[in-house]
Amino acid sequence: QVHLVESGGGLVQAGGSLRLSCIVSGRPLSTYAMAWFRQVPGKEHEFVAAVNWNGLSTAYGDFVKGRFTISRDNAENTVSLQMNSLKPEDTAVYSCAARDSIDLPTMRRSFDYWGQGTQVTVSS
Repeated sequence: QVHLVESGGGLVQAGGSLRLSCIVSGRPLSTYAMAWFRQVPGKEHEFVAAVNWNGLSTAYGDFVKGRFTISRDNAENTVSLQMNSLKPEDTAVYSCAARDSIDLPTMRRSFDYWGQGTQVTVSS
């Protein structure tokens, strides 16, 4: 069983930065594709970013436009999401997700394991 715990959320002013982290336990991270999704009340999960098992391939949602960077440290079993130039519309609960795959999935239904999420609030 894979367990994911996010941290790093909080309240930040527009234009500010946050760094989210996801610690993975239960299995070595190195065989998993990892991703971040976000969700606001009443809406579906939105894809934010994904990174493949070795960190050499990444993908981002269209809205990111160079503001976010996903990275991973397999030795530390962590995945991070650096978010810069934050906007009020980035306010959401951000969750990390894992899939045992060498591919780079970006669809919510592709991921098998999920964390509880961390709240990000961007004030205007």
